[in-house]
This record gives sequence, structure tokens and C-alpha cells, in this order.
Amino acid sequence: MQVFALGSVSASAMPPSCGMLRRFRVVADGFPSFLPKEVEKIKDPFARNLAKRIQRLPVPVKFSENLIMSTCVKPLKQNKENPVVFLHGFDSSCLEWRYTYPLLEEAGFEAWAVDILGWGFSDLEKLPPCDVASKRNHLYQFWNSYIRRPMILVGPSLGSAVAIDFAVNYPEAVEKLVLVDASVYAEGTGNLATLPRAAAYAGAYLLKSLPIRLYATYLAFSDISFNTILDWTNVGRLHCLLPWWEDATVDFMISGGYNVASQIGKVKQKTLIIWGENDRIISNELAVRLHCELPDAIIRQISNCGHLPHVEKPDSVVKLIVEFIQRDSSKVNQFVSQM
Repeated sequence: MQVFALGSVSASAMPPSCGMLRRFRVVADGFPSFLPKEVEKIKDPFARNLAKRIQRLPVPVKFSENLIMSTCVKPLKQNKENPVVFLHGFDSSCLEWRYTYPLLEEAGFEAWAVDILGWGFSDLEKLPPCDVASKRNHLYQFWNSYIRRPMILVGPSLGSAVAIDFAVNYPEAVEKLVLVDASVYAEGTGNLATLPRAAAYAGAYLLKSLPIRLYATYLAFSDISFNTILDWTNVGRLHCLLPWWEDATVDFMISGGYNVASQIGKVKQKTLIIWGENDRIISNELAVRLHCELPDAIIRQISNCGHLPHVEKPDSVVKLIVEFIQRDSSKVNQFVSQM
């Protein structure tokens, strides 16, 4: 097994479950110029490595005359099998997949990590609407422009609501769903939708503050050091430093947000539900409810894990996804045996 070249990076910057990640070597190229300069301060070698692969691709949308230069991590090569497409959670970015993405790629699968409109690192200088319908159309147009095959769509936390909404509205674009610690029973943004715009901006400013983000990171994971919490917080709030982040966030807040509870029973795709045993943000009881309400679903729990298993236990998440995609494939059996 190839040893991961970390230089002086401390063990606290590594995920609690590294497994096969140690075979990957950080690339020496620079970061894309559109990323905030604070990316240089991030210590997590996997976040740095994935950040260097982020690209902006032009996406036409029906709600704007302008192409949206949309950020994603593209596969190094495409193949004939349907791809895995990673979304991310509320107010996050494709960097959530810094540990999981290389593992799935190493296993031979075509993987995309896509930033949802209004979050991540896309160019929103000419701000489009960032409501649910716009996010849905943007994802569809991205899929229609670059993927064009039914995908295994993976959504963590609020990304599960994005995935369900998309799968119900564009079933031809989705082969299977993977929902990770799904936030799908919230009634949109609730009272935030009624805030005066000035108050909404104040709320957005608070949302990106370091203390709030530190506390959210602490809650999201089961058992990590303070140094890791701090670095992962810097990864998670990096996109908030883009100049249009506040405008996009406020637009989403006052639009009402996602309310997909009534759509769950309409999902036609086979679905894998993954849940962290120690999730302190969304109760495991909702995992059981979701399993009961989805027409064709299986549920798997990951022990000693919090709200973001794909960050905390990437080995386990990839193993479950791989088994779900191609349970009888010799390629899968070979990969799983190495975990």
C-alpha cells in the first residue's frame, strides 16, 4: 500500500477513520484562483487535494439569461456505468467529500461532486434566484449538460431533501438514491422566511461566524480533537467567504426552503439510507420513519459515528455505497475484501 505523503501534517488533521485513504498522495499544483485565499490556511491534506481539483463549468438555466459558472469535481475519466453524483448538506460545498471521493474513484467508479446552486464556489456575481425551483433546475441542467446518464445520487443531511426533490421531479435522471443522515422532515426555513430582509442579513452574518460554525462542527461529529474541529470548521465555512454568499443565503432563507415530506412516498428509485449511530443533530427515530415511508429502501447504521459519516467514517460509507450499486460485481467483491 502506498504511504500517503503528508510531510509535517499532524495526525489530528486526519479523519478518525482513514483506512485506504493513506494510499493517496497530495498533488503539488496550486489552488484554483476563484477559491478564497483562506484555502491556503487549511491543514487537512485531503481537503487541500480535492480543492485543487474543483472546476467551474458553464451551465445554462431557464431562470437567467446568463450562464452560471458552476463548481464541481469532475472524474478523471468517464466510463460506461452510471456515475455516482455527490451533493452536499445545507450551506456546504463539494469539499464534504474529501475523504469519500478518492476512495470511490480508487474503486473504479465514475464520481462527480457538485455544488448546489447558492452554496459552494460557483460564480454568482450576477446573482440568480436561489430558491428550491432554481436549485432543482440548475442541477438538472448540469446533469443534462455533462452527465446525461441516470445517476446514483447521494445526498447528506439537507442534501437528502435536494436529492428526493430532484428524483421525484426528474426520475429519468436518477437510477438510485443514497441518503445520509437525511434532513427531510423540516418544514422549509420556517419562520426565517418571514424575516425582514435586514434581519435575514443579520442572521446570515451570524450563520457564517466562527463560533457558530465551531459549535455546529462539534455537534456533527462523534469524537474529534479541538484542532480537528477548528480545521474542519475552516473547510466547512470556506465558501462563506465569497462576496455573494450573504445574498444567496438570504434569498434561500426568505424563499421558504425545502419541504419534501409529502414527496417521500413518491420516490420510485431504490434507496440506501445510511445513518450515524451517534447523530446528535437528527434523531435515529427519523431514520426508521424514513425507511418505513420510502417505497423501496434499505437502512444501514454506522457505529460510533455522528451526523456526517462520509467525513467521519469514509471507509464504511464507501463500502455501503459500493455494495448497494453493484452487489454481485466481482470488482465490488474485490474492493470490499480490501476494506
